[in-house]
Amino acid sequence: MPKRVVIAADVEPILLSLLAEDGRFDVVQRRGTDLGPLVQDAEILITRTFNDVPRAVLEAAPRLRIVAQGTSGTDNIDLAAAREIGIEVISLPGVNANAVAELVMGFMLSLTRTVPAYTREVRESMWRRGDCATRHELRAYRLGIVGHGNVGSRVAKLARAFGLEPRAYDPYIAPFEGRVETLDQLLATSDILTLHVPLTDETHRMIAAPQLAQLPHGAFVINASRGEVLDADAALASLATNHLGGLALDVFDPEPPHREWPDDPRLIVTPHIAGCTFEAKNAAGELLYRELVKRVSS
Repeated sequence: MPKRVVIAADVEPILLSLLAEDGRFDVVQRRGTDLGPLVQDAEILITRTFNDVPRAVLEAAPRLRIVAQGTSGTDNIDLAAAREIGIEVISLPGVNANAVAELVMGFMLSLTRTVPAYTREVRESMWRRGDCATRHELRAYRLGIVGHGNVGSRVAKLARAFGLEPRAYDPYIAPFEGRVETLDQLLATSDILTLHVPLTDETHRMIAAPQLAQLPHGAFVINASRGEVLDADAALASLATNHLGGLALDVFDPEPPHREWPDDPRLIVTPHIAGCTFEAKNAAGELLYRELVKRVSS
């Protein structure tokens, strides 16, 4: 009998195509903020990080055996409940690491070379080049990476190509090049700080006002991990007082964010698209399909 697959989010077209053409799967697409009524007949549930999958949803699907996400993070799923009930959670750590790392490098270049400010001035018919020699190449900065997993280690590799000597804090990764022992040590010596940790109880608001105050004056902060990792209010306040020299946010708490943003060219905000490229999405779709085939074939 085909496995009933409930898809509760927009997924990669290649994943839809592969599943639809495979007689081992019976695919339906359903949308709703409350997944409970949508998954009662599901054997496989495909979600995205914006889908909240608490215990109640898992218990509402007596036939459910797999929850699958083509993402690295699974903080939207009650993993403890899934383990207790016997539901396998499939994720794809690292599948979009290069996409995220490339955008992070783009943020670094845009912030340090003040690209948004120059763009605004040219659009306003200004041609101000007198201060361009006060901008520095990336190799002049000290880069600190919080989290040296799939994404953080990729950022470090790309950064070295620009002449940076990245250092990172991650107590859960085996010793690696550029490792520092404490977060305080990293903060005090980072002109650019970029965050690449999963969302856990330990990492929730791990960078807040006290940690931002430890950064050197004029430091740049980038968050492309999870919105809850950084206290955005504290970061914006630090930018307003010029302690931070620039801030780039691709993730928010909540998403989408419900707030007014300052009209400040030193601030870059993007709608959680760091891991979203054609290559990353295609790879995620194909890999998730293969992982599902493994399970139904075993």
